[in-house]
Amino acid sequence: MRCPKCNSLKSSVVDSRQAEDGNTIRRRRECEQCGHRFTTYERVEEKTLVVVKKDGTREQFSREKIFNGIIRSAQKRPVTSAEIEEVVNRIEQQVRAQSDSEIESDVIGNLVMEELAELDEITYVRFASVYRSFKDVGELENLLKQITKGSRHRRQD
Repeated sequence: MRCPKCNSLKSSVVDSRQAEDGNTIRRRRECEQCGHRFTTYERVEEKTLVVVKKDGTREQFSREKIFNGIIRSAQKRPVTSAEIEEVVNRIEQQVRAQSDSEIESDVIGNLVMEELAELDEITYVRFASVYRSFKDVGELENLLKQITKGSRHRRQD
């Protein structure tokens, strides 16, 4: 690993530990030439995953896009960025478990909606209204009825 201070290629690992997400190793290194200490992160290189959109176009999977969509839906809601990060991690794990190369955008959208239904109902409704492109208030009313039925069912359990 190249030292960021002197560009030497000789460094030794001083400390290694698993990062918070459980998928990354954090390593503290020390340059053998100048003694500078620096941190590196090691993670498994994932295969490129392509998302097939509704119109047939393809784009690279982006966890940031999912994170940003949820952030917009969760504005002014009691949802922390740590909770959103956990949701995005679970969605990415499910997506990668379902496909090695390509996945339909509908599959990802439905996974997001399932997670948000459990996280926060208002965030779920906001996301669903954009994702499903509601044409009128009737479609929104139907969604709200589904949520209300689900909430009552969960409270009775």
